[in-house]
Amino acid sequence: MSSPTVETVTDPADPRLGDYRHMKDRDLSAEGGRFVAESELVVRRLLGSGLPVLSVLATPVRLQALGDALAGVTCPVFCASQAVLDAITGFHVHRGCLAIGQRPAHVELPANARTLVVLEDLVSADNIGATARNAAAFGADALVLSPRAADPYYRKAVRVSIGAVFQLPILRLETWPDGLAALKQRGFAIYGAVVDADATPLATVRRPPKVALMLGAEGPGLSAAARAACDRLVTIPMAPGADSLNVATAGAVALFQLQQAPSPR
Repeated sequence: MSSPTVETVTDPADPRLGDYRHMKDRDLSAEGGRFVAESELVVRRLLGSGLPVLSVLATPVRLQALGDALAGVTCPVFCASQAVLDAITGFHVHRGCLAIGQRPAHVELPANARTLVVLEDLVSADNIGATARNAAAFGADALVLSPRAADPYYRKAVRVSIGAVFQLPILRLETWPDGLAALKQRGFAIYGAVVDADATPLATVRRPPKVALMLGAEGPGLSAAARAACDRLVTIPMAPGADSLNVATAGAVALFQLQQAPSPR
């Protein structure tokens, strides 16, 4: 495959780089369905994801490191010094590598999906990104978000996910918790993760053929309405004196446990 033509940029005000300009103070979510990927690893994963890539912007060192990943790329590729890159974005891009991607226009639940992760009102980009990374690591087939959950394509969420948001189908329900009924109609049992002492310890459950693990926000946990929509409330037993786990950590433990749990015969 041929290598793309690299265009060197010396002017931070170059009009071709509008998507990158003052990035710290802007959110691309409302601007044409775009998002930014940050760091060589995340940009590599974007380039290999099949999602449309609109442009790449990096320092000479990072462009050289990306080499093989850029083979056959048809989008504009821009090269800028570290100083110019920082001036364009409005912050020190210490990883020296950015790209603009196009969000999927329409996402559907995979027909053969068996494991979902459902997030109710997680507003932390860190937790959204970490949960997406964990979901991909433990073989979840999709991420399902409540209407008020944070944007999984927000710059920090993409970075924390290490690009996992590119490989996971991500759906946002329009109504809550009524939208969960569509998952039940597809045969998913909804297991709500809670810290209740009377909830079923995860180590004792049998895995249903299709399961949707639902996690709530830090602090409040699952709402009463979400709990009522669950087929079962499950918990991770902890040592005396421990009250809870970070939501992304809890999700990782729960997904691993469900992965190991026996399935009904």
